[in-house]
Parts: sequence; structure tokens; C-alpha cells
Amino acid sequence: MITAIVGRNASGKTQYVEQMRRNIASDTLRYVAFRDSYGSIADGAYYLQQRWNQHDIDPETPMVNGQPLISLSSGELRRYQLRKALASHPKTLILDNPFIGLDAETRQQLRTHLLHIANEESLDLYLVIAKTDDLPDYVEQVIDMDNDGKTMTLKEYLAQLPELPAHVLNHEKRQAIIDLPTNMNDYHAEEVVCMHDVSIRYGERTILKDLSWTVRNGERWALSGQNGSGKSTLLSLVCADNPQAYACDITLFGYRRGQSGETIWDIKRHIGYVSPEMHRSYHRNLPAIHIVASGLKDTVGLYVRPNEQELKQCQFWMSIFGIENLANRSFITLSSGEQRLVLLARAFVKDPELLILDEPLHGLDLVNRRLAKDIIEAFCERKNKTLIFVTHYQEELPLCITNHLELHYSRSM
Repeated sequence: MITAIVGRNASGKTQYVEQMRRNIASDTLRYVAFRDSYGSIADGAYYLQQRWNQHDIDPETPMVNGQPLISLSSGELRRYQLRKALASHPKTLILDNPFIGLDAETRQQLRTHLLHIANEESLDLYLVIAKTDDLPDYVEQVIDMDNDGKTMTLKEYLAQLPELPAHVLNHEKRQAIIDLPTNMNDYHAEEVVCMHDVSIRYGERTILKDLSWTVRNGERWALSGQNGSGKSTLLSLVCADNPQAYACDITLFGYRRGQSGETIWDIKRHIGYVSPEMHRSYHRNLPAIHIVASGLKDTVGLYVRPNEQELKQCQFWMSIFGIENLANRSFITLSSGEQRLVLLARAFVKDPELLILDEPLHGLDLVNRRLAKDIIEAFCERKNKTLIFVTHYQEELPLCITNHLELHYSRSM
């Protein structure tokens, strides 16, 4: 039997799974929680430690079929995790967000692989899915947490889904974003990012080769490419997080990296950023509003108490994202979707000139994805606001996108 557990953010999917795990004998059940994946070593070497943590991989066993584990593609890593889970021949297998972070081709390959597993292993397969359009068409039953855990067929579930409104953000909040005053400390540079013949290598692997790319003030870029194509490496250069940036011809906001008086922190003050690896790094037992406030200082924790004006900024953006009621809740007690909304508010809180959103809608349900897109579109109506948006889903791109950059990597699953 193949079953999907679905529902909006904070609907109780995680609690339902935890109850299953308590009720089913541990030696007959395996649970695997997948997180955003960064492809092969080509896109992952800079975040090597995060990838070890991400996949809960034992560094004592770094070889799989003669290949270093960290050199496997995203699809290969998923298969590796599945093989580990199936080694004890469980009767029940629960996969939490199995498609998250994968490009379209790899998602389809994984769908086929999961069907093969369910048939060959004769087990009960449960897929926990927040993004309902990721539901495989072979799902036999759906447990709808938005409907008190009611069980129905996939056809019945899809038939009762409400139509998504064209916009979720109301007019007053949209106008409040547009009316925000101009930040007097902005650079207002004509060229926000300028790279000339940039090449990045890790060991024998070339990740980026002779890349020239200019992002001008007010442009809204969609950055795409398969897992492992170099997107995260490219963003690490823009965010001033990659030490190889100093050996490259890179100019940010008109300042040449390594040849001006601007520090990393000077640059970061003008960049709002959210990404899957940032989400993984936040395991702080802090109130959600303090997580948002940490965006004002570009820290993971809150090391400087925000003043009254800064707290108002945090409250404003939490209200915009519809999470003002979570302000005093501990971040680690929130659902994954609620956490992602908090981190999005953190990216916007300092009203940045450059907004870098790396898979920002991961883990969000349909309504919250539409809300986030509305907010991004309103924000980008303002002058001197530049956007770089990364997604594997074409339908997630906001309407304001003006330019596209696609990176290529030929590794198959």
C-alpha cells in the first residue's frame, strides 16, 4: 500500500508520523527525513560538512560502489539512503519530503524508483508531502491532516482541494511594502554583481568555468540548473561566503572583492538571503522574533538585543508573512513550513538592496507559496531592489522575473 500524508503547514503531519512510530514496532519500521540536496561534489564541496549532516552519513564509510560518498549526485544519495533503510527489510517505510531539493528529471526518476521499491519489497510506503503537486499518481490513499486525518483516495483528495486564489497578500499589506521608505544607506550601484571569467575548482573538479555574469540594479534574475550544476557555489560568491572569491574578478555593488576597503560585513548589510543550508543551520531555542532580528546583524544567533525600532521592523515583516502570532514561540518547536516563513521574514527585515532567495518556497504549502510570491512581487516593485531567485519548479517563479541564467551539469542519477 502506498499512502501520502498531506496537509498545510502546521497541520499535524509530523505529529501523525511520530504517533505512527510509537505505535509500530521499531524493528519493522524505518523513517527517513530527506532535506534539501545540493547534488554532486560539483555543487557541494563548499558545503561539505552540511552535506554530511544533511544526509546523516557516517564519515567512517565514505565509499559506495567504489565512489566517494560525497561525489554522488542527489539522486544517487537518495538511493543510498533508501538502500540503508531497506537493508533490515522493514514492513513499513516512511519517507518525509522525498522530492525536496531535486530537479525535475531527478524527481521523476525517484518517483519511478519508489514505485519499484514498493512493489519489490512488498511493504507499506508512506510519503509525507507538503507540496501537493509532488504527489505521485500511483498513490493509493491519502491521509488529509487538514481534514482531521481523514483517509480517502487520491482522486477524492484532488477533487476536494479548494481553488488557489490569484493572490493571498491583501491590498493593505501589499501597499505597506511598496510604501516603505528608501534606505539612505543603500549603495544604489548601477551594477550590483559583476563577474568576469570566474572559475572555481575543488580538487580535480571544475564547478564554474570562465563564467561572466552581470546583474544590474533593478533586475530580477531566475537562476536555474540541475542538481550539481554550481548554483550554490555561485551564490556563495555573491554572498561573500566563498574564500575563492578573493582570487576571482568579482565586483559587488561597485566594489572589487579583495581590492577595496569594503569588508564582508559591509557587503552583507545590503543582501537579504535565505537558503536550505541556512535553514539547516538554525537549531536555536530562541523566540521566532529573535531569529528574524538576527537578520539585521547577519548572525545565526541573536548576539545584540534589538532596539525598539528594530523590533518594530521585525513585527512588521512577521505580520506581512502572517506569522505575528509566532513571535514568542521557540523556533525549534515550529513546523518546518513555519520556520521557513520566519527565515523569509529574516531575509526581508533589513530591507536589502539585493534579495537572494535560494529555493525559498521549500516546505511551504500552496497557500503560503502564493503568499511568499505576492510579497516578493510587491517588494520588487520598489526602486533599487534586485532579485536572484533559485528554484527547480518553473511555477514557483514570481511574475517579476526579468532575466534568466541556467547553469549546466551533465551528471545523471
